[in-house]
Amino acid sequence: MFFVINKIEQAVHRTDGLHNPKNPSSPMVLGIYRTQSRTALFTVYSKKAFGEFWDDGEQKKIASRRWTPEMKAFAKQKVAEASKPPYIFKMTIVGWIFVALMIATMGLIVYQETKPPLPKSAEYVAMERAPVVDDIFFGRYESFKQAGERIASDLGFGWFKVVKVEGDVYHIAKSTEMSKTHKPKEELNSTDFETEGKPSKITEQSGYSVNLKAIDGKMEIYFTEKK
Repeated sequence: MFFVINKIEQAVHRTDGLHNPKNPSSPMVLGIYRTQSRTALFTVYSKKAFGEFWDDGEQKKIASRRWTPEMKAFAKQKVAEASKPPYIFKMTIVGWIFVALMIATMGLIVYQETKPPLPKSAEYVAMERAPVVDDIFFGRYESFKQAGERIASDLGFGWFKVVKVEGDVYHIAKSTEMSKTHKPKEELNSTDFETEGKPSKITEQSGYSVNLKAIDGKMEIYFTEKK
């Protein structure tokens, strides 16, 4: 974003009768100025004007430290008489667009924070609930020769059934037809299950998945959908 400061000339006054402290034989003029600051977003005029004495012959500014009391009084009078700026602060078109975008952004943030949450789908709610006896889920399992191993010795995809619940322990029975590779759930048996379930505890549960780990640590089960 660019930033420019301009010195705007308001008026020029002859100074007949005033002594030029730098060059007595050369006349002076008093210029009255105001600063204008411009950016892409706004323009600002200084509220207060200021004066500068110039050597009219040499066209050089006379430093304020050399001003005589008469020069200071004259400058003060003319600065007080200077016309007011057209405005002090004014937004540009780009500035107004920027403000509008900021307001819209803040409004969107507030709306996102305060709007009621979308209703959960029936499938999501079903996965969030604690499993009960006869619940059937689709997912996969990984079994290990020893507890604590990370490389599975066996795995499969298919349907699982909760055959018993004891507190936070769920006995999970696999379908009699499990696939070694992922297949559409419609192609796999979801009605026939092993008679014995694997005692397991839930390690993680959300509306999208339920993860369990066998009590003996030799199997991990991952549900992704409830029937």
